[in-house]
Amino acid sequence: MNSVTATEEVVPLNDLRRHADALAEPIHAATMRVIRSGWFVLGPELEAFEREFAAYCGANHGVGVANGTEAIELALRAFDIGPGDEVVVAANAGMYSTTALLAIGSTPIYADVREHDLTLDPEAVRHAISPRTRAIIATHLYGRLADVVALRAIADSHGLAFIEDCAQAHGCSRDGVRAGAWGDAATFSFYPTKNLGACGDAGLVTCRSADTAARLRRLRQYGWGDKYVVVDGPARNSRLDEMQAAILREKLPHLEGWNARRRKIAAMYAAVETTALRYPDVSGADYVAHLFVVRTSHRDALRRHLSARRIASDVHYPVLDNEQPRVDRRDLSAGLPQSVRAAAEILTLPCFPEMTDAEVGRVCDALREWRS
Repeated sequence: MNSVTATEEVVPLNDLRRHADALAEPIHAATMRVIRSGWFVLGPELEAFEREFAAYCGANHGVGVANGTEAIELALRAFDIGPGDEVVVAANAGMYSTTALLAIGSTPIYADVREHDLTLDPEAVRHAISPRTRAIIATHLYGRLADVVALRAIADSHGLAFIEDCAQAHGCSRDGVRAGAWGDAATFSFYPTKNLGACGDAGLVTCRSADTAARLRRLRQYGWGDKYVVVDGPARNSRLDEMQAAILREKLPHLEGWNARRRKIAAMYAAVETTALRYPDVSGADYVAHLFVVRTSHRDALRRHLSARRIASDVHYPVLDNEQPRVDRRDLSAGLPQSVRAAAEILTLPCFPEMTDAEVGRVCDALREWRS
């Protein structure tokens, strides 16, 4: 067993200082470019980033918004989803889709997830659809693409909007098609910890239709058609600013390399032989290791084991959406057995591109030592 000294640095869950330091010069240049332009909102940096990111995803259009949660809300509004409508979602994805649905007065209908990857189970989705269902939101959880082929087919067969929540899946692909190009619309967060992160809040919606893109642009700015003339809504003030767009433009060319490093770290963890833990599937282009999440029925003991070795960990997410105090539908949990079981077992380990090999080795050693 390796000894750990009290002075040994903690292996962090993430370290945004390292991430920022690696690109300090181009980020500084981008911010100065914006400052000198005197154009800070809805300008050329945003227009360029919208084009560049949509092209990266293989999507027809991109519309920048203030954050990932409002991206979901505005995508739903763009399809006229509102009070009285139902939307099928997973309950294990951090409350973000549920928050957007509550904001527009729609009802989240929770479908269970698949045991092996914790994304929406297509069969459970089929059973959740009712005459009031208007859309399916598929969250690509932990960097793993959901079963987009099956879910897209279900949505099409029932005449439903298919929306991807890609906040944890920048760069995932299946059959050569990236996350963001499978749905009628797809929502992205660029929160600083994401695979592609801004230096603050930022979000974007990709979509197939020019009409949907035009509507999203109205809805993100008060519902204006012409300036000060409200022709659409309910709308929001939700704009991705020029500073964040410029920074994201500098970072986008590095995304593939960062994802490759994340996958390498995940593969090193998964190569540690143990019967005490269940690892995610780390193979394939449809996984970008946004979070490396293991499962054990002895989670608290594992956290203590890691903490004693000065390794950070977290739980994503400890409370199902339907069990949140604001929602308070614990009665629905009986129909979500996989979601309930996983919520009690999941634990997130450090996995970010700037991790050193020595840090990865310390985590591997701790996993190797772990006995439940």
